[in-house]
Amino acid sequence: MVCCWAVGCSHNSNRYNCKFFRFPTKSNQKQKWIKLLRRTDYPSITSRVCSCHFQDGMKSNFPTLLSHRQKQFLEHHLSPEKKKKKQIVKKPVIVNDPVNEFTSDDNPLPEVEIFQEGPIDLSLRPQEIDSFKPSNMELENYSLKEKNKILQLKINSLSVAFAYENLCQKEELVMFYTGLPSNEIFLALFNLLKNCEIHYYLNWKVNSISKPDQLLITLMKLRHNFPHVDLSVRFGCSVATISNITITWINILHNILFSKCMNKIPSRHKNKTCLPNAFKNFSNCRVVIDCTEVFTSVSRLSMNAQRDTYSSYKHRNTWKVLVGIAPNGVVTFVSDLFPGSTSDKVITLRSGILEQLVPGDLVMADKGFLIQDILPPGVLLNIPPFLDTPQFTQEQIIQTESIAKARIHIERAIQRIKCYDILNFIPSSLLKQANSIFQVIAALTNLQPPLLQEIKDKM
Repeated sequence: MVCCWAVGCSHNSNRYNCKFFRFPTKSNQKQKWIKLLRRTDYPSITSRVCSCHFQDGMKSNFPTLLSHRQKQFLEHHLSPEKKKKKQIVKKPVIVNDPVNEFTSDDNPLPEVEIFQEGPIDLSLRPQEIDSFKPSNMELENYSLKEKNKILQLKINSLSVAFAYENLCQKEELVMFYTGLPSNEIFLALFNLLKNCEIHYYLNWKVNSISKPDQLLITLMKLRHNFPHVDLSVRFGCSVATISNITITWINILHNILFSKCMNKIPSRHKNKTCLPNAFKNFSNCRVVIDCTEVFTSVSRLSMNAQRDTYSSYKHRNTWKVLVGIAPNGVVTFVSDLFPGSTSDKVITLRSGILEQLVPGDLVMADKGFLIQDILPPGVLLNIPPFLDTPQFTQEQIIQTESIAKARIHIERAIQRIKCYDILNFIPSSLLKQANSIFQVIAALTNLQPPLLQEIKDKM
């Protein structure tokens, strides 16, 4: 059955003899039809308009006879077998004599219409039916609203699976998805951030996702590097929204956890309050340093930058960063990222850590850090001894073992940082955020249990 697409028209091919015209294929004519028909939606391939809306019933004319002119529709469009007539006759009222007693000859009763005896036809003309039923537009609007409700329920069901309020019920899920040791730590971190003024990326404010879920999305991105498409499906939002959230909250985390909390390495006096046994011979140690590298993409880099980021040690393009920890294993310093070909000495000089050292401080490092000549006056360097003879002396062996026991914790701290999958490879699209990402992750590792068991036992 073919139905008319015009607003308020109930004509169909079963009941009416009118013709049903397709929409023109030419775009300008088709748009004019749509404009004249006053529909807010767009016709489909199967949409038709009956000839009753065209002057003289010709398709060559435009559909100008619309619902506000339905009185112009011709009744002869009805099929002959479906036509019914109202049978109404006029009869004079037969009045009995007793009634005449109360009437005056000068005022006879008026004649009234009554239906003739027999079956009564209660059918209505199409125009009369249309006046009692809602228009096609109203029905369509109602249908669309119901569909929207169903879609919203589906979206909500998708987002519920990864809402923070559900994950927080299980500590192991919080730890797996965020990298934080417990839900208590997650709440402490969120309470630290919730009162901060949020400046969304490109001023695009996000209201559809709760603040705890926005923090959860960011931590999931850092810990597991889920693709944005994956996160958008989990939380029922667009890919652009996920990108906006992660960039915004990485900046917030960087401002609070790194810029404000790790802007200065602790003093020797503060380090001595929690000095582990491995540093009993290095009580004046201020910081233990080492460098690490992360792989990167060079697709958007210049030829010079590609050359500079190539690491002869990793045989790939990398970024290199200097990490420093206190004797108790807490990460206290993280430099910016430098091209992979940069030497440890140059990174140490440019990182800004030397400006924080004072006379009497001890810096512990690997034997590759030949930085004695750039240290501030009075600052000491402790590195493993070089083998100048066929074998180490007994004193050198003891010294090497002692330094190794103390230095091992910087390697463990870096390994914690590298557990965040986003650092497996930094794509060119994240180069602007690369410094912040690495520094935020380093700060987040400080929220994990202490590296040293003896420090953990004292807590």
